[in-house]
Amino acid sequence: MFEKINIFLSRRRNWTIPYAIFLFIFVVVPLLLIGWYGITDADGKFTMENFSRFMQHTEALNTFIYSVGIAIITTLVCILLGYPAAWILSQKRFNTSRTLVVLFILPMWINILIRTLATVALFDFLHLPLGEGALVFGMIYNFLPFMIYPIYNTLLKMDQNLIEAAQDLGASPFQVFTKTIFPLSMPGVTSGIMMVFMPTISTFAIAELLTMNNIKLFGTTIQENINNGLWNYGAALSLIMLLLIGITGLLGGDGNKTSNDGGLI
Repeated sequence: MFEKINIFLSRRRNWTIPYAIFLFIFVVVPLLLIGWYGITDADGKFTMENFSRFMQHTEALNTFIYSVGIAIITTLVCILLGYPAAWILSQKRFNTSRTLVVLFILPMWINILIRTLATVALFDFLHLPLGEGALVFGMIYNFLPFMIYPIYNTLLKMDQNLIEAAQDLGASPFQVFTKTIFPLSMPGVTSGIMMVFMPTISTFAIAELLTMNNIKLFGTTIQENINNGLWNYGAALSLIMLLLIGITGLLGGDGNKTSNDGGLI
């Protein structure tokens, strides 16, 4: 018996079985349930009414569009703030770079709800109103590290010989950045966009706390429908969210190709 166990464990592919079971139970099955509820009604009959209801429901459609706008603003600001920070952290000539990385990681050790409540307390202490501005600030504060780390890892692993080659060919610092460093760092930027854009749309706790529940995001709409027992309509909204995730993933699928195109030519 022990010999059979040893033979079983010696096969590398058998080690993937626990992960396959985990993915099936916690990823595949929930997705299938969402899909089933989304295309059926309360009686279990096939229908597309849930999707047509979303298109006809002006409030839900406007909330979706507004959420996309907030996500775009948050993502753009995170790129503008995160890329320079990632570049500074990746420079080996800064002896404190690893310490700074740890400082960026430290806030993530705290639960996102606690960080958001701290943001509410900060705005209250400064006598600043809670609303759209607080919402965008809270989104950037919570998701900025998710933009910095992928870019930082990409820049850190970048082949420095390519940069030196560009410099030897007479490229100016601006040309080195625009034609070598930035194209090669695009996989990290793409990953950062994925990690910031989608959670921003789907989150609801941050919007509720930082706007006193006066501004709703798409995640809030899904939560409200699920809490009210409207599983089918809520699942349809979730499918729309998954569709947006898929489109975003396809648009970012050329990141690795882009990274190979860097150069002076």
